[in-house]
Amino acid sequence: MSNVKFYREEHQVPLEMHKVRIVQKLFLLPVEERQKKMEEAGNNTFLLHNKDIYIDMLTDSGVNAMSDNQQAAMFQADDAYAGSETFYRLKKAIKETMGLNDMLPAHQGRACENILAEAFCRPGDLVPMNFHFTTTKAHITRCGADVVELVAAKGLDANNLDPFKGDFDIPRLKKFIKDHRDQIQWLRIETGTNLIGGQPISAHNMHEVAKICREEGIISVMDASLLQDNLHFIKTREEGYKDKSIKEIMFELCADMDIVYFSARKLGFARGGCICSNNEKLMLRMKEYVPLYEGFLTYGGMEVRSMEAIAVGLYETLDEEYISQGPMFIEHMVNELHEYGVPVVRPAGGLGVHLNASEFFPDMPHGQYPAGALGAAMYIAGGIRGMERGTISEQRERDGSERYAALELLRLAVPRRVFTLSQIEYVADRVKWVWDNRKLIGGLHFVEEPAVLRFFFGRLEPIGDWQQKLVEKYRADFGDSL
Repeated sequence: MSNVKFYREEHQVPLEMHKVRIVQKLFLLPVEERQKKMEEAGNNTFLLHNKDIYIDMLTDSGVNAMSDNQQAAMFQADDAYAGSETFYRLKKAIKETMGLNDMLPAHQGRACENILAEAFCRPGDLVPMNFHFTTTKAHITRCGADVVELVAAKGLDANNLDPFKGDFDIPRLKKFIKDHRDQIQWLRIETGTNLIGGQPISAHNMHEVAKICREEGIISVMDASLLQDNLHFIKTREEGYKDKSIKEIMFELCADMDIVYFSARKLGFARGGCICSNNEKLMLRMKEYVPLYEGFLTYGGMEVRSMEAIAVGLYETLDEEYISQGPMFIEHMVNELHEYGVPVVRPAGGLGVHLNASEFFPDMPHGQYPAGALGAAMYIAGGIRGMERGTISEQRERDGSERYAALELLRLAVPRRVFTLSQIEYVADRVKWVWDNRKLIGGLHFVEEPAVLRFFFGRLEPIGDWQQKLVEKYRADFGDSL
């Protein structure tokens, strides 16, 4: 990572080490239209039309900017149904960037999770992990197993400044395995814990967990979807890694795992997914599910041009100049919001900026979905689309009761190489305005609630007329401005 310092000491800002060569026009609707679009979308930011969004911070999945080399590589794609040379180029890239010999392709990360669940989950099983991800949990519970979260207590404290809040609680893990060994086939490590603020896990903690798995005969599985941010944090925050290259850290971590899988919509800057391993026996257990659910073994449901882009993107993942921009932009915005007094998850993690909705609305019950309400308010205030990562993102218990999230967060994702610093500053400005007017904002309630993954397409309504009051206050403060 280049060390660039500005001459003006008071003006130290992140500096992009790339230039923009393709642009896409954006539109910002008037605030009254934004309120109408939010109503039409059922107060679910997933259901907004992209043309009605100014700054799309819903996710980093599949929306990262591709490099010129990735675009060029797509033209050499071999679209053979079986035995495609594109597959072998991707397999070679995985070997050279991760040190893993074998790979199974899938159309995206949740398809990998489906295969893992089919291969390794039995009814009554328990799958320990530092923290769950929504689709991972859905596939595991669909197979009759249950997820058990064993993240360290620091991970659930939005104000704890520990640099690795995604770590496992090792004593709890050991006790859990001792008490439930017969029900555990595999353990999942999420590098960059999505639902608790994109917080990284330390290399030391990962090695300790992998060692426990080896001793107990448990399959260790790494979800590497957010690994590139985690690699950056290990190199910049963890003792003993400052002088190691990103490739050296990558090889070290992957070598310790039985299975590594990832969404290439995140890792690799493209679209697709892969399951990788040096364990031939485990790969054979999963292989039959690829043609059953995805496609033939040399494309796995992926479009071959995307596979070429992933191969190049994996090499770019080893370049600190590329992978540092996301965390640097996120840290800049987190620090600015903290100075404003806005409650955000700290220290800055990967993936995006996470607003702490519980502190925005300390008196709002979980059942009125504070993070969802904050997401609706942010769109009305600035045409900014974030993602609810709170109770709406949970799934109900088997008896139908609500499962309340440990943290009520609104995630403002920062896709890599997409936004300019002025756009980041605009978002921070509108967050500050929402914070200053938070007492106007009320809760939401479901009017259409799907049984599974409700956050994707459920519909909600505001409790009371708070959205109209927010629009009126916006006009009072900003006049005729958009």
